[in-house]
Amino acid sequence: MTQTPTARTPAEGQARTHFTVPANHPMVTVLGSGDSLLRVIERAFPAADIHVRGNKISASGSAADVALVQRLFDEMMLVLRTGQPMTEDAVERSIAMLRASENGGADGPETPAEVLTQNILSSRGRTIRPKTLNQKRYVDAIDHHTIVFGIGPAGTGKTYLAMAKAVQALQAKQVNRIILTRPAVEAGERLGFLPGTLYEKIDPYLRPLYDALHDMLDPDSIPRLMAAGTIEVAPLAYMRGRTLNDAFIILDEAQNTSPEQMKMFLTRLGFESKIVITGDITQVDLPGGTKSGLRQVQDILEGLDDVHFSRLTSQDVVRHKLVGRIVDAYEKYDSRTDGRNGK
Repeated sequence: MTQTPTARTPAEGQARTHFTVPANHPMVTVLGSGDSLLRVIERAFPAADIHVRGNKISASGSAADVALVQRLFDEMMLVLRTGQPMTEDAVERSIAMLRASENGGADGPETPAEVLTQNILSSRGRTIRPKTLNQKRYVDAIDHHTIVFGIGPAGTGKTYLAMAKAVQALQAKQVNRIILTRPAVEAGERLGFLPGTLYEKIDPYLRPLYDALHDMLDPDSIPRLMAAGTIEVAPLAYMRGRTLNDAFIILDEAQNTSPEQMKMFLTRLGFESKIVITGDITQVDLPGGTKSGLRQVQDILEGLDDVHFSRLTSQDVVRHKLVGRIVDAYEKYDSRTDGRNGK
């Protein structure tokens, strides 16, 4: 995108800038269907005046707003040049990243375009990629560390992105197998009272892992890969006594491990393997009085070489917007409750 130099308006502190969208980019890709993307930008910068005429866009307002709008359109064009479409969600997240950078809230050089165009895995006509800065850093940490903890609330992509990296590693022949595991912790039900065989009883606990696999691989190939042992989905208890070599291992719902289980799992690490452990320490389903292994391990392993803790927040939730607000509301409630209880 080309632009003219910023020119001062008569009002003190006001600025104006102009953009010209290249002819090879239809304006609908920049403004959105029915100007939906433009409306997102206008809502984010209510004090700025943004006008469109043909393939020219102008913005006027405070110097800070105009500078951010200018950067936003530049980032959008960088994304569009890769052939990836911009969505309302992507525009909102780009604005949040730029504002964090402007306010000193971002502690790295990553730009919205770098975050939004990082492809992890392409499967069945769709591409899996990070959608927030913290998600990108989480994915990068998996590339650069042997053990990575992804800690954050529901909907932040902790498990999904780890699964995508596991499939990517398998396809690139970096590992020979994928091992997916979860603790089978009862949330209000007892396994012994549920009908069926042991496999049928534990299957519901592992179902989310199967669902993610079906998103990333040809469903017809999954039974074959599981029969060959290339992909293994099993309860955490099945890991005891094993040494896992040449594997990408994911422990999901790790907040429901005991300290003993966490130590047991971490010591399964073999040669040429990688471990990703995901969980939400605000949703522990362990029986009363049992300490979460995920909570404890942060105090034990924080700062250890080749171990990384990625912490995601409600700002990284990629489900319905209301999910992020629900997470924030619960955090505020817990803070008030802890304050009243003197914690």
